[in-house]
This record gives sequence, C-alpha cells and structure tokens, in this order.
Amino acid sequence: MKLRIAEQDIIYLSYDEPNAEENYADLLTKAPWAKRVHGVKGSDAAHKACAELSETDRFITVDGDNKIRSDFINQVLDFDEHADLENTVISWCGQNKVNGLMYGNGGLKCWPKEYVLNMRTHENAEPDNVYAQVDFCWDMQYIQQNSCFSDVYNNATPQQAWRAGFREGVKLALDRGAKPTKEDFLNGHEKNLNMLYIWLMVGADAENGDWAIYGAREGLQMTMCTDWDYVQVRDFEYLDQLWGGRDDLPGDILHSEIFNLGSELISSLDIPIAVQPFNSEQSEFFRTVNQNFGRAISNNILDKESK
Repeated sequence: MKLRIAEQDIIYLSYDEPNAEENYADLLTKAPWAKRVHGVKGSDAAHKACAELSETDRFITVDGDNKIRSDFINQVLDFDEHADLENTVISWCGQNKVNGLMYGNGGLKCWPKEYVLNMRTHENAEPDNVYAQVDFCWDMQYIQQNSCFSDVYNNATPQQAWRAGFREGVKLALDRGAKPTKEDFLNGHEKNLNMLYIWLMVGADAENGDWAIYGAREGLQMTMCTDWDYVQVRDFEYLDQLWGGRDDLPGDILHSEIFNLGSELISSLDIPIAVQPFNSEQSEFFRTVNQNFGRAISNNILDKESK
C-alpha cells in the first residue's frame, strides 16, 4: 500500500504567526495546489476545518511557522497491507531554528480525514479525558518518521519565540498530558526531559532566542512549581494576555528574569541545568555537535522511496 505525498491535499494551517504570509508564499512555490485554513480558534476546530477543506481521504498539515523542504513532495511511503491507516496519523520531524531540536513539534503530519472530523481533542475534549486536553499525540495512534522535511521558524518576534518556548516548557513536562509529581517528572521520559533541558538552555545565538529560553523556563516553572491550570496552554488568547506586552522589556531585565527562573527551577526541581543559559558561542557549538534522538519507527512501513 503506497502513499504518495504529491497525491494528498496539503493544507497550510496558520493562526497569527507573524511570518505566516512569507511561509505560505514559500509553500506555494513547492506545492502550488496547497490550500489554507487561517485564524480558526482552537486546535480541534482548526484541524476539523482542514478536514472539511480536504478533497482527499488523507491530508497533510503544514503549520504556520513552517517551511517545507522541497524533497518532501516527492516522498512515497510503502506500508504493510495490514497497516491500519484509517485511524492513524503519520508524523515527520521538524527542525527548530532556535535550538536545533528535531522532533514532532511543528513537524508535518498526514491525517485521516474522517477520523479528524470525529475526534474530540483540546477545546472539544471530554473533561475527564486528560490525554486529549493539550495535545493530539496521547489520544491518537501515530506512525512516526525519523525523516525531517520542514524547518520551524517560530522566532520572528519576541512574543512568537516566547510562546513557542512556553508551550514546550509546559507540554514536555507533562506525563501523557497530565501534571506529574516531582518524582515522576524527574523519572519521566528521558528523551522528553533531554529536549526540555535543551529548550531551557540553548538558543542565545538565534534571533529572539533568549525569549524562547525565557518562555520555556516560565512554562516549566508555572506547570511544576505552582497551582496554575496548565490546560490553558492550549488557549492562544490566554497566552496573549499572559504575554502582556513584554516586547519593550529591557535586555538586562530579560536576562535577570531568565536567571531567576533558572535558579528557582534548580532549587525546586533539582534539574541538571545552569542558572545562566548557554551564550551565543556555546549555543552555536551545541547545535553544531548535537545529534538529535531518533524516534521509534513503525514496523508497518516496508520501504520509503523518493521519486
């Protein structure tokens, strides 16, 4: 069973990203048939809008902060005949331009249309379904790919970078969507913890990278060191209010806030970071030598080819 990317609807899903128009124009040079959903509030509702727009049984979403790599369009996946694709999302890695991490966050995804139309996640999740409150991945079946076919530019402005860091600071701390105890947090998923530590330390050499570090530290601190309702991380209007116009925060105050958050996180959680994040040279060196973790690949895929 072959899945050809060029035969699927590709839908650009944007909300308020400051670089959305630039990224969409770039997508149209690579996939002229791409469609767009813009400004729909709520992740569940936005993905349903994509499904309603799709004319193919499966569709691919490109997030508003993404630029796809040209070779993605030519990919062909060959699945085992017994693979259940009707209820399964196919996920590729995206590479974050702030800290170099390469994982599912921001990556391209191929969704089954009917499943999306009937799912209930995020703002439409059942109140007692903790797995579906802030993310898709804990309440759906995924076929994960190690291949990276997009670059994530989530740092065009201080607020965009802060929000990206904040959301990952929250979500990478959770255990299948639920807030863990301190002990469970420290003994949690090793890859997620390592990625979280990188968000907390790396990016000073990137545009607005300090804001991403600040956001990640603040998100983790609010999740694990306070009684804050972490489910609010899914609400972008709430995050706008939390941001509160920090664009004009002087650099020395920003760095002091980052330092203070680092000190509190070390004291409260015993995590192996430094109060001071890597400087520009250290961050650049880290990205140069860091080898991103591979992801478990489904044995339903027999072969990958590019034509």
